[in-house]
Amino acid sequence: MKLGVIGAGAWGTALAQIAATDGQDTLLWAREVEVVSAINETHENALFLPGIALSSAIIATSDLADLQACDALLVVTPAQFLGRVLAEAQPGHRPLILCSKGIEAETQRLMSDVAAATCPKAPIAVLSGPTFAHEVAKGLPTAITLACADDALGRHLAQRIAQPHFRPYLSTDVVGAEIGGAVKNVLAIACGVVEGAGLGQNARASLIARGFAEMTRFGVARGAQSETLAGLSGLGDLVLTCSSTSSRNFSLGKGLGEGQSAAALLADLRTVAEGAYTAPVLQQAAHALGVEMPIVDAVCALLAGDMDVGGVMTALLSRPIRGEASV
Repeated sequence: MKLGVIGAGAWGTALAQIAATDGQDTLLWAREVEVVSAINETHENALFLPGIALSSAIIATSDLADLQACDALLVVTPAQFLGRVLAEAQPGHRPLILCSKGIEAETQRLMSDVAAATCPKAPIAVLSGPTFAHEVAKGLPTAITLACADDALGRHLAQRIAQPHFRPYLSTDVVGAEIGGAVKNVLAIACGVVEGAGLGQNARASLIARGFAEMTRFGVARGAQSETLAGLSGLGDLVLTCSSTSSRNFSLGKGLGEGQSAAALLADLRTVAEGAYTAPVLQQAAHALGVEMPIVDAVCALLAGDMDVGGVMTALLSRPIRGEASV
């Protein structure tokens, strides 16, 4: 099975490295002409994944039409551009493995819903989990969730991407895998705020635990299985991105905690912090479902400049006392 990868950011490039293991030809689409040239000429994506020697089996292109030669596509574009890029790519009946984490801002749709509406003939799978791109590209041990409603197709795709250092676990809960990946981006911003404001490790651990409760409440309300959210694509990804400045979302939150403005931080980021776009749409979706997500509300207030860190912390800590399992 020849794989193509749409999107040559750090994560897309790392996945191309996985797909090209053992010299299997892999096509990597990038919008940036300089990225295409660098990958083909020097076997390095110096712009988005510097210092990693890429397989010579990875061929980069800036022409989406070239992807017609592939049997399945890993789609790694930023969430807000997924529909537009898929419409250009025209994948037809070829399986799509969605690797972007987020919720479409204009419609509140998950990425699988966007893909299904744009490419109704294409089978859909979702790849998600605790994955820093540079570690995957280096061949460090990683486990992920591969969710596909068609169990047989999921197994076939998993066998193609599995490597000794890259282990997929199968699921049929596409919604759960997507919601975990989307919500954790927002919670990672909150944990970054804790770090930037010097609020301590107790606060971070509490925020991760209560954030996971929010993720579970929202996910179950949207039809996800709680077991999925307790797995790699939910809790696993949450722990990773809430603990390291390698996370773009955590770094954004850290800057907010240090007193920098959201506008300045977002303008300075070369890559997308999806949580900043997901937060307000997640808040709207949660309110529509009657699901309480106070940490998400706090992140939205910080991003909008409606409250400072001190005000947010006061609001969170002064909420009425209730049972830990309460909704």
